[in-house]
Amino acid sequence: MKEPQLSIVIPTYNRLTTLKTVLEWFGFQSFPMDQFEVIVVDSFSSDGTEQFMQKFSPPYSLRYIRQINKGRPGARNRGIQEAQSEIIVFSDADIIPEKNFLQCHFDFHQKHQDSAAVGWESRIDSLDELEAARNSPNTRFRIHKPNPKKLSWLYFLTGNASVPKNKLLKVGLFDESFQGYGFEDLELGYRLWKSGITIRYLPEAVNYHLHPRNLENQYEVQEMAGKNAVYFYQKHRDWRIRWLLGMSPPAFFWYSLVHKFSFLRRYLETEAEKKYNFPREVMVQYHYLTGVKKAWKNKTAQSLES
Repeated sequence: MKEPQLSIVIPTYNRLTTLKTVLEWFGFQSFPMDQFEVIVVDSFSSDGTEQFMQKFSPPYSLRYIRQINKGRPGARNRGIQEAQSEIIVFSDADIIPEKNFLQCHFDFHQKHQDSAAVGWESRIDSLDELEAARNSPNTRFRIHKPNPKKLSWLYFLTGNASVPKNKLLKVGLFDESFQGYGFEDLELGYRLWKSGITIRYLPEAVNYHLHPRNLENQYEVQEMAGKNAVYFYQKHRDWRIRWLLGMSPPAFFWYSLVHKFSFLRRYLETEAEKKYNFPREVMVQYHYLTGVKKAWKNKTAQSLES
C-alpha cells in the first residue's frame, strides 16, 4: 500500500459505544479509502475496546495502539509519531464525521501548505439529532461567525483540526503535563501561532460531537479545566492568556459575589437544573473559576514552601 495522504488520530478511553459509530462513519467518506489511515490510540480501556478492535475490519487502513494511560495529550502524541502521512487530522472517539470531512481537510492543505485548519464541530446530544443536524445546517451549533478566514489560537480545538506533521514536531507536540480535561489543545495552538502558523477556519469540514453531559459532570469537568488554565498561563506568562481564558479581575469579582452570597448560588443552581441557559452558563463558569482558585492557591502554597 502506498503512503496515505491523511492520517486521522483518534484517542480513546472507555468510549467503545461511540467509537464504533465513529469508525463506521469513516467508512462512508467520499475521500478514497486507500488514501487515508485511522490511528486509534487506546489509553488502556477496560470496556471491550481491545476485543472490538481486533475483530473490526473497515474498508480503510486502521491501526490500533494500546498504551498506558497518558491522557489525551499522550495518546495524540503517540498517534502523531506513528502517522505515515505528512498531514495529521485530529478527531475524537465521540465525534462523527460528515461524508466529505476528509476531502475538505485534504483540499485545504493543497492550498495552504503552512497553515492549520479548524473545521465546524457541531454538538449533538443523541444519535437521533444527527440526521436533523445533517439535513438542517442552519440549526447546527456554531462556535464561530459564519465566514471568518482566520482564527485565534483560542479556537484550536482538536475535535476537528488538521496540521502538517512537521509543524507539530517543530513546536513539540502536545504538552503531556496537562491533566484531565481542558486546554491542552489550545496551548498547542498557542505555540503553533507563536511559531508563525496561521490557523484558518474550514467550515466545510463538518463533524458532530456526540457528548451529552449532566450538570454534575459538567461542573467536575470545568473545575479540571480551571486548574489546567492556570498551568497554561504560568507556562507562558502572557497576559492575553489570562484574559482570554476568563481569569480577569471582572470575572473574579462576580465569582466572589456568587461565592459570598449562598442564597444567590443556591438559586442559580436550582435554575440551572431546570436547563435555563443563563444560570447554567453562570454556574459552569463558577465551577471553572473554582478550579482556577484552587490551582492558584496550590501554586502559591508550593512557592512559599520552596
